[in-house]
Amino acid sequence: MEAIVEKKYTYRDFESDQEVRWCPGCDDYVILRSMQKALPEMGVKREDVVFISGIGCSSRFPYYMNTYGMHTIHGRAPGIATGVKLANPDLSVWIMTGDGDAMAIGGNHFIHVLRRNIDLNIVLFNNEIYGLTKGQFSPTSLVGQKTKSSPYGNTQPPFSPGELALGANARFFARIGGNVPKDISQILIEAHKFKGTSLIEVLQNCVIFNDGCYSNVTGKDVKEDKQIFLEHGKPMIFGKNRDKGLVLNKLKLEVVTIGENGITEADILVHDAKEKDPTLHQMLVRLKYPLATGIIRSFDDVTFEEREDALTKQVKANSKFTKTNDLFYSGEIYMVK
Repeated sequence: MEAIVEKKYTYRDFESDQEVRWCPGCDDYVILRSMQKALPEMGVKREDVVFISGIGCSSRFPYYMNTYGMHTIHGRAPGIATGVKLANPDLSVWIMTGDGDAMAIGGNHFIHVLRRNIDLNIVLFNNEIYGLTKGQFSPTSLVGQKTKSSPYGNTQPPFSPGELALGANARFFARIGGNVPKDISQILIEAHKFKGTSLIEVLQNCVIFNDGCYSNVTGKDVKEDKQIFLEHGKPMIFGKNRDKGLVLNKLKLEVVTIGENGITEADILVHDAKEKDPTLHQMLVRLKYPLATGIIRSFDDVTFEEREDALTKQVKANSKFTKTNDLFYSGEIYMVK
């Protein structure tokens, strides 16, 4: 008999027949294509992939993927995705959400799925605005930002998704610009490999209601000098000339220039994404210059499913009951006539 050859997918296998309806120029198109190109590299069958979304521009995502998917209710995608994963642990489950969907009405679900460490993936489209409902401020909008609901300037300090995630004990956190498809695809692949909850924040531009919100760090002419792309095990070096780096000065990260003041590459911090202690990861998340991108944290830990399975086995091993009737007829019973 001839061996059965597994189908090798291309990105086109993951394109649905639905018309993609986002605004022209939106970074959502980049994220969509990056996912479609990443999935063939993950080695999963198309029927084993599920996309769960809430409400918002990002939440149209399941319609545009030729996989299983559910467009659920506002902020509740993590709850639905948890049920999907626990019911069928072999599925590759992805939550597609926005900054409003995840951190406003869905804030409670967002932090708890991270702390539980369920083996699923979250892609957070962060454009610092409510786009679908036409430009109101969101939980990540900046102080002073003028929007349809804050014409005199937003007065509410924003959430930092990374800080919120690490505060909820997220084991995997990555941040990436919305205009670098190859980097997005690679991070998606690494998130899929990770056992536990992975969170990827994509700095996604909204061309209609918040255009240019990240151009000061993601623009092609500035990103090499304004961003540091972190890779586990490699020195934290950045800059167009690869001559800038990060060192730890007392309790703060400091930018230094290699070759000045006796600084050599050996003095530059080496990124350790796998460190259990999140102290340095939190510093990197909070860093404004350069903005830390790439996989900031990727700490292997026991998953929610593993803890539940271990508890179930322990209870079964110590239980004197072998069937339901044993439980029903144990202890004092009485008949109701």
